[in-house]
Amino acid sequence: MRTELSESRLVHWPLAAPPDDYVLGHVRAVLPDRVLDDALVAVRGGLIAAVEPHRPGVQADVDGEGLLCIPGLVDTHSDGLEKERLPRPGAELPLDFALLSFEAKLRAAAVTTVFHGTGFENSFGRGVPRTVEGAQQACAAIDARAADGLVDHRLLYRLDVRSAEGLRALQQRLADIAPQHVLVSHEDHTPGIGQYADRRYYERYLVGTRGISQEEAVKHVDELIAERDSRLGLRDATMAWLSEQAGEGRIRLLGHDLTSAAEVEDLVRRGGAVAEFPTTVEAAEAARERGLPVVMGAPNVLRGSSHNGNASARELVGRGLVTSIASDYLPSGLLAAVFALEGDGLLALPAAIGLVTAGPADVAGMTDRGRLQPGLRADIALIATGPLWPVVHSVLVSAR
Repeated sequence: MRTELSESRLVHWPLAAPPDDYVLGHVRAVLPDRVLDDALVAVRGGLIAAVEPHRPGVQADVDGEGLLCIPGLVDTHSDGLEKERLPRPGAELPLDFALLSFEAKLRAAAVTTVFHGTGFENSFGRGVPRTVEGAQQACAAIDARAADGLVDHRLLYRLDVRSAEGLRALQQRLADIAPQHVLVSHEDHTPGIGQYADRRYYERYLVGTRGISQEEAVKHVDELIAERDSRLGLRDATMAWLSEQAGEGRIRLLGHDLTSAAEVEDLVRRGGAVAEFPTTVEAAEAARERGLPVVMGAPNVLRGSSHNGNASARELVGRGLVTSIASDYLPSGLLAAVFALEGDGLLALPAAIGLVTAGPADVAGMTDRGRLQPGLRADIALIATGPLWPVVHSVLVSAR
């Protein structure tokens, strides 16, 4: 039996990506301030041309069948590539393959722009060690994939402020690239401050990830604190250089794991633009008072609490202090987190979706994406709202 095929309006729709021009109809478009039911989204030249009610008789190239239509997600802090490289202990995968594999997970999570956290430091634990050499390799792999990936791959440069080798490598890296949407997070994970203000959480982490005894963990933490105190001069020099780069507009400086209003003031004085993962309500409040975006992690939202005793992202959202949510290490957690916030009545759907679209686009200084508005990139995701969790139905990425 032979099936007769007639020419379709979509005959020129490429397999890898949507065409530059198309019309998506009968969707529930999530706009910044409302949900537009039975909407039509017109795309021209890879940009959104119109978002309007789908009038009777107007043809569409694709019937959205009542699915939610949202901007593609923007993720400003993803450490997931590290985990993708080591799916089991001792089973490290090639970096370029891990990047391709992780890209598929990003697509499945509706992420269309991602900043891969790349640690310019030397630290070791369970998993792939973070080394300066590894950071340079990651930069090369991501640069190579950025040109033709199905996701817009970018980098979040995570600098250990007490690493001389990391500082030198990042200085060289920034000298070699254009100063556009360059996110740099300065970090100090020494126990006793920041994320591990209570050193017991770090000791517990060491016992669980390195298989050492409690006594060995306590000794190691003592050594780390002593080493930290011996590198105060390096820390000050690193901070001064970062402040200079921020002042010249070469980077957007993120303050990581801020603990107090005083730390927020110091960040602002040094040209910092974003408060990333503040660990206390005080720090988050101070950041918003100074006009800084506040980023929290999706796993924290889903769990309802931080894994190391710090501020609850849900509490901060409820206080109106969070402007953006990052995956941290779990891309699929982004949509799940914002739908959980909406389901719990903490936010209306447009505001919740904004935390993973417009909010992170603002964090990165990207004015060309993150909203369903004319003139912006047509990075679009179609979402089915299930009884428990959202399901990504389709992802349409603008031609770049």
